Amino acid sequence: MAKITYIEHNGTEHVVEVANGLTVMEGARDNNIPGIEADCGGACACSTCHVYVHADWAEKVPAKDDMEEDMLDFAFEPDPSRSRLTCQIKVTDALDGLVVQMPEKQI
Repeated sequence: MAKITYIEHNGTEHVVEVANGLTVMEGARDNNIPGIEADCGGACACSTCHVYVHADWAEKVPAKDDMEEDMLDFAFEPDPSRSRLTCQIKVTDALDGLVVQMPEKQI
């Protein structure tokens, strides 16, 4: 289990515990966190679960694969070093304390 902080674009923080094996997107969905739409349900077929990983965590989350990299091209204002799709980040104990911030909008 990992505590993850989701920060809405307006600055509102939500700190929730997410079970290992789930994705960061599922943690947001299961806890009704606004700002992560997840239209494709986690299939990496859209970019509506896009977030900016806090700079302190950018090198600690698992690397992006080619499919995620391609989908991020469709995200709103992607940041090459910090943008991630939350459906592609599996929760482990190593992610305890992860902080992600939602963009202004999902597209």
